[in-house]
Amino acid sequence: MEETAKQDLVFLELRRKLQSGILFVSSDIARDGADVKVESKHDSLLNIQTADGSYQVNLTPGVSLVETSRQKSPGSSEHASHFRLRLRVEPDSEAPCSVIGRLRVNVTYSFQCQSCGSMVLQDRAFGRVLPLPNGNWNALVDDWCCHPDPFANRKLLPQDGDCLLGDTFILLARDSSCEQTLTREENSSQKASAEYVCVPQQKRVSKRVMLSCSSCSAVLGEELSAEVLKFYITEILVKPGEDGGCDITRLSLEPKSDSIRQRFLEQTLASRLVELSSAQSIFRFSIQTPDGTAVILLWLLNTDTLVASFPGKSFISTGDVHPREHQSCQAVQAVKVLYVLCSDSKLKDVVDVWEKDISVHPLPLPHSSCEELQKLLMSSTFRLPAFLRCMNSYQVAYMRM
Repeated sequence: MEETAKQDLVFLELRRKLQSGILFVSSDIARDGADVKVESKHDSLLNIQTADGSYQVNLTPGVSLVETSRQKSPGSSEHASHFRLRLRVEPDSEAPCSVIGRLRVNVTYSFQCQSCGSMVLQDRAFGRVLPLPNGNWNALVDDWCCHPDPFANRKLLPQDGDCLLGDTFILLARDSSCEQTLTREENSSQKASAEYVCVPQQKRVSKRVMLSCSSCSAVLGEELSAEVLKFYITEILVKPGEDGGCDITRLSLEPKSDSIRQRFLEQTLASRLVELSSAQSIFRFSIQTPDGTAVILLWLLNTDTLVASFPGKSFISTGDVHPREHQSCQAVQAVKVLYVLCSDSKLKDVVDVWEKDISVHPLPLPHSSCEELQKLLMSSTFRLPAFLRCMNSYQVAYMRM
């Protein structure tokens, strides 16, 4: 595995519930902890002063610094200066909702391709917005039914005016508005890329009709039947019809650079993980392709985290014209996760245990989103100080909301 990102020069992690935090300052800008001064100029502003300049972090309202103490850095001291922070934290606000948590009945919505912004479905209002049973419900039927499985060979599909909510997708009834905006493509192959093969499984070959945006060819979902469409929440933007400038997925439709796409994917999945863990006490997830092949095993560790960082490439070095110019950034809500890539043959035992555990919750995503998520997690890991990147057999990453 190659490092895909440069380590951050300053990394800050704050925990609301513990009212504490940790700060790491790279030796690239502070060779000794004595060269670093951490102070709070006023509420919700943290100032980190080094010999090369100052770095300001805008904390969220209600979070302020009480005191700072210097700690001995784990591992080699050359990696970073390590500080522990004590905070004052007021009751926090609710975490941002994903699109699944925001859809409502009797509200008109428009659906757009996240990749290019093209309209896919327009002016759709729902008489019912209902959650589907969670991903493992069918495996539990025998445990809570005293008679033969009443759901055998039956699919839960929406009727006209329905919107059914899955864990990472929504089901809608087809209407005429999508005839010119969506492209159908049959795909009967069930073979996953070798990079994603986790454990060999027997899979029956069945035809899968993928739905793509007619404008940019991005895969948006699947056609489950002639009358039912399935859209993944990582591929679409949903906007209330009465407000053309507001999308409930909360990200701009302006030019779709790679960074905007990554931010959208990160925000959407992080919010959804928090919702699932809060509603169903689920903390372990298997990120899968549509054919059920596991790609990433994800363990949700913390949901009360604020993070801020300054990437090395954007810093002003001592050789620059304005070496003492300050940098600033905003601390943001994030989730801390542990993860394992199923393609890592060294961790086959871990993967085998997770695959047999019914408490591990499957989250299906398109192949392309699985690849993007893998890159996103790896990038987050390599930006951390070296001794924070691993925990036992798992790698550590943060997903920002």
